[in-house]
Amino acid sequence: MSISTIRRQVKNVAYNFSDAQVKVREATCNDPWGPSTALMSEISDLTNNPMAFTEVMSIIWKRLNDSGKNWRHVYKSLVLLDFLIKCGNDKVSQQCRENIFTIETLKDFQHIEDNRDQGLNIREKAKQITALLTDEERLKNERTRFMLTRTKLVLTIFFHTQ
Repeated sequence: MSISTIRRQVKNVAYNFSDAQVKVREATCNDPWGPSTALMSEISDLTNNPMAFTEVMSIIWKRLNDSGKNWRHVYKSLVLLDFLIKCGNDKVSQQCRENIFTIETLKDFQHIEDNRDQGLNIREKAKQITALLTDEERLKNERTRFMLTRTKLVLTIFFHTQ
């Protein structure tokens, strides 16, 4: 177990984060790998619970406002948000449209680390998300495609275990 994992667990207890908040913090942590699809699916399911929805989104909005050495918080929050917009509760995309300015400002995100432009992926992901949020037909198609894929996966797993 890494020191960052231990530190995150201590913060989770010290700040009394809920299960939903812990999952979002894990998905958007500073570790150099992305959030797993399984974890994002769990968080997506949580968006159907009104209390958990509020907790999930509050951590995401907080993480989107990070900067500097916490650029991974921002990028992973955008990755998670993209996933939730496509397969979470409809309220996710609704809240994102209401707060689109926050996402749009990330189109100008700048951070250089080890002579590499770490802001590039953030700028690109912010552009993709704002384009999706402003195209109602495309959003509807993406959500339908995600739901069909998810249903096929569940059915495949179900019939293979029979």
